[in-house]
Amino acid sequence: MAEHRVTLRGITYTFPDLRTVLAKATPLRSGDELAGLAAPSAIERVAAQHVLAEVPITQFLTDHLVPYEADEVTRLIIDTHDAAAFAAVKDLTVGQFRDWLLRYETTGVELAALAPGLTPEMVAAVSKLMRNQDLILVASKCEVITKFRNTLGLRGRLAVRLQPNHPTDDPHGVAASIIDGLLYGCGDAVIGINPATDSPERVATLLKLIDELVHTYAIPTQSCVLAHITTQLAALAKGAPLDLMFQSIAGTEAANKSFGVSLSLLREAHDATQRLKRGTLGQNVMYFETGQGSCLSADAHHGVDQQTCEVRAYAVARAFSPLLVNTVVGFIGPEYLYDGKQIIRAGLEDHFCGKLLGLPMGVDVCYTNHAQADQDDMDTLLTLLGAAGVNYIMGVPGADDIMLGYQSTSFHDAHYLRQVLGLKPAPEFETWLEKMQIAQRGSNRLLPVSRNHALLSRHEL
Repeated sequence: MAEHRVTLRGITYTFPDLRTVLAKATPLRSGDELAGLAAPSAIERVAAQHVLAEVPITQFLTDHLVPYEADEVTRLIIDTHDAAAFAAVKDLTVGQFRDWLLRYETTGVELAALAPGLTPEMVAAVSKLMRNQDLILVASKCEVITKFRNTLGLRGRLAVRLQPNHPTDDPHGVAASIIDGLLYGCGDAVIGINPATDSPERVATLLKLIDELVHTYAIPTQSCVLAHITTQLAALAKGAPLDLMFQSIAGTEAANKSFGVSLSLLREAHDATQRLKRGTLGQNVMYFETGQGSCLSADAHHGVDQQTCEVRAYAVARAFSPLLVNTVVGFIGPEYLYDGKQIIRAGLEDHFCGKLLGLPMGVDVCYTNHAQADQDDMDTLLTLLGAAGVNYIMGVPGADDIMLGYQSTSFHDAHYLRQVLGLKPAPEFETWLEKMQIAQRGSNRLLPVSRNHALLSRHEL
C-alpha cells in the first residue's frame, strides 16, 4: 500500500496506507478512538477526506485492507466481484463516485445494476465523504425487493419485525406480545424471537407457537427464532417448522469465528433451509444481523475502522440472497457509538451502504441504557430512515426489550412513521390487516378492537 500525503493550511499530513486513510477519514466515533484508529483532530480528518476523494476506486481491488491469503471474507469479496457491472464507474475516483451517485441521472435502476460491481470498501469509502442528507438521498433511490410469504422492499412500503421477546420464553407472554403487535399492524417483515435459552427444544417450541398462529389466521408473514445457526439446524433436523435461518455475522473471518460461524456453515444452513420450500412467493430464506463494533470487540479488525468492517459483513450477507438484513445499530454500546449523534450517523451509513450493495436493509433503531442517547434521538433516526426508504424496522412492546435489556422502537412508532410519510405495510399483509378488520381499507388508520375480535377470541391473554 502506497503512502498518501496532503497539505492543508501549510501543514503536510502523511498517511502510510489506504487503511489509515479510511480510518482517519471516518466521522468521529468512540469505537475508532478506543482502537487508536481515529483522526486526533477535525483538521486531520478533513485532510484524510481530501486524500480519500482522490483515490481511484479501482485501487480497492488491489489494495486489500485485510489480506486475501488470511481472510475468507476478503477472498469472497474479490473472487465474486462483477467486472462488467463495475465498468460504469471504473474510471472514477472516490470523490467523483460520490458526485455520480448524487446526479439526477443516476437512478435506482442504474444503482441496482451497479451493485454486484461494488465492493464493501468502495462503498464504505464514498460514505465517508457524504453528509447525512447525501446518505439519505442516494439510499432513497434504491429499491431492493425480496420475497418469502409476502413482498418486502417495495417503494412506499415499510415493514416491521414483530419482536415478542420474553425473559423466560414463556409461550403465553410471547403470544400476548405477538397478538398485540399484529393489532398494531406489525409483523410483515418477520415475527422474530430472540430466545432466552439457546437450545433446539426451546427453538422448536417457539417456532411451533408462531407457526400455529400464522396458519390459524392465514397471516402472510414468516417466522424466525434468532438462536445460533447450529441450534437452528439441530431444531430443523428434529422437524421444527423453520421459515428463516438467522445468524449474526461480521466483516472478517476471525470475527465470524468468534460468532462460531464460517462461510461454509452459512452455505450449509442456507441450502438446508431452501430445500424446505416453505415460502409461497419466494425462497429468500436468510436473516442476518450486523452492527458496527463487532470486529473491534472481538479484536478481529486487522487495523480497519469499525464502519468499513461493518460494510464488509454486507458482502457475506449478499452471497446468500437474504430476505432481511438488519444493522442493530446502537446495541453494542457507547464504547463503539457513544451518543445519539454517533448512532444516528451510523444508522444512516449502514442503511446507505447496505442498499448500495443490493441488500434488503432494515435498521434496529436502538440504544443501550448507558449510552448518551434517548428516545428523542431514536425518533430522529427513525424518521430519517423512513425518508431514506428503509425496508423495515423493529416493533418491540413499549420500545423496551425486557429480555435483551435495550431500547428500540415500538409498535406505535412504526404506526407513526407509516402515517407521517404515507407508507404502507407489505401488500399481502396490508390486505390481511383489512380482511381482519385491524386496519381501515385504503388508509393508514387502525380500527378499534373489541374483546371478540378473531385474534383475541381464541386466546385467554
